[in-house]
Amino acid sequence: MNFDISEEQTMMIETARQIGERFGLAYWRQKDRDKEYPHEIWKAICEAGIAGMMVPVPYGGLGLGMVDLALCIEELCKGGAGATLSQMFMLNPVFGGVSLVLYGSEEMKRELLPGLCDGSMTFSMALTEPDAGTNSLGMKARAERIDGGWAITGQKIWITGVAASKKMLVVARTTQPQEGVKKTHGITLFMVDTDREGISHTEIDKLGTNTLPSSIVYLDKVFASDNEVIGTVDGGWAELLDILNCERIVTTAGLVGTGALALKLAVDYARERKVFNGRPIGSYQGLQFPLAQQWAELEAARLLNLKAASNFDRKLPFGSESNAAKLIASQAASAAAEQSMQVMGGMGYSKEFHAERLWRDARLFRFAPVSEEMILNYISTVNLGLPRSY
Repeated sequence: MNFDISEEQTMMIETARQIGERFGLAYWRQKDRDKEYPHEIWKAICEAGIAGMMVPVPYGGLGLGMVDLALCIEELCKGGAGATLSQMFMLNPVFGGVSLVLYGSEEMKRELLPGLCDGSMTFSMALTEPDAGTNSLGMKARAERIDGGWAITGQKIWITGVAASKKMLVVARTTQPQEGVKKTHGITLFMVDTDREGISHTEIDKLGTNTLPSSIVYLDKVFASDNEVIGTVDGGWAELLDILNCERIVTTAGLVGTGALALKLAVDYARERKVFNGRPIGSYQGLQFPLAQQWAELEAARLLNLKAASNFDRKLPFGSESNAAKLIASQAASAAAEQSMQVMGGMGYSKEFHAERLWRDARLFRFAPVSEEMILNYISTVNLGLPRSY
């Protein structure tokens, strides 16, 4: 087991750090306030090759791995963005890149992956449904066979980045559940144009991650050709899990960066702020210990996440590691942001000092893209061998 960072990785991390700091706290405060999509930083990320880091060289990428991407996301989010920037990596390098690299046809790869790398092609994924929620196998969206392809009908909710996307990875049932057949059978993935006839969407008013709107998506007999199927018809569940577990890795990398940023804001404030006896408040153990605890938890999450990323790169199972890392990171980053506000007292409640935005954004990831409770269910059954509780 080697924890060394290579010279090439060191250069990539430095590039990511420079981009993250160039689009720093003030940039993200303005984007959050105005609810603007962060086009400028995504353009810089694409120009640096980070967006296409995991895309094979023949399609315009760097042909590197998930470990490299996770290290860069940490630095980008640490520079000022916080957790919301990691969502852009979910949307594009994961929902677009991973799905296409692993399961897309050669035609799809040649058509779409170069655009992912240069930023001209953007993605979203329509999975979650109002009645199913975390129970994805309970989805009601269906794709019915028609001449030349499929007609997809259904409703999705909390779909991020729809308005800015050009392609949408839609998850639907192509075969309805049957007695005696596994519920996982009958799921299929489709990559369709977001502006295709039959697709409409309505934005949801929400607490945070304001730079990336989330929407209710309506699918009314949306046509998808056979060439737009990702992976195998009816066999998409296992393929979807690979995509979702990669989503966990980029989420955790963003949370690790968020936690580090929140701790830095708290420490910088605590070193300068003096009350009562003229000593900096950072000398009080009552402030030191929570920050130290969160540092330890974030470091543990980081190492577990890099193990998950390494396992993915080596084509080993990585579901347990990616889920457990996300569990720890979401709790620690949310706690670090809240503790940063607590250290600052009243100023922590002001937008000027940034911690409140980090808290609003990080809080989402304790129940998205998968809830703490479902991760604990997974660990209980898969890792501990306990009976299924749901």
